[in-house]
Amino acid sequence: MTAPVGGGVRDPGLQPERTRLAWRRTTLSCTVAAVLAARQAVHDGPSAAGLLGAALSLLVWLAFLGLAQRRIRALDSARPAPLGPAGAVAAVGCTVALAAFAVAVVW
Repeated sequence: MTAPVGGGVRDPGLQPERTRLAWRRTTLSCTVAAVLAARQAVHDGPSAAGLLGAALSLLVWLAFLGLAQRRIRALDSARPAPLGPAGAVAAVGCTVALAAFAVAVVW
């Protein structure tokens, strides 16, 4: 077994904690994007397209929130399982969809 770089002992709790914090930051970013999309949708008077974009942004945000919470809970175990391909595709899909709906609201 090789010694870690820097001579320190590896703390197995640090990586899950960093990953948990990253999921929380990403969830916060998605929240800001969804709120700004909703704000923009009603800024100059609500239109059907703007409200649809805001509603879809809200639904995608809720889906991402559920995915992130499930992943954060999984990281609480002693040996968290890696994120599976389906979870990764869902997270990327939610992020791309949220960005697309936010752009649609602005246009």
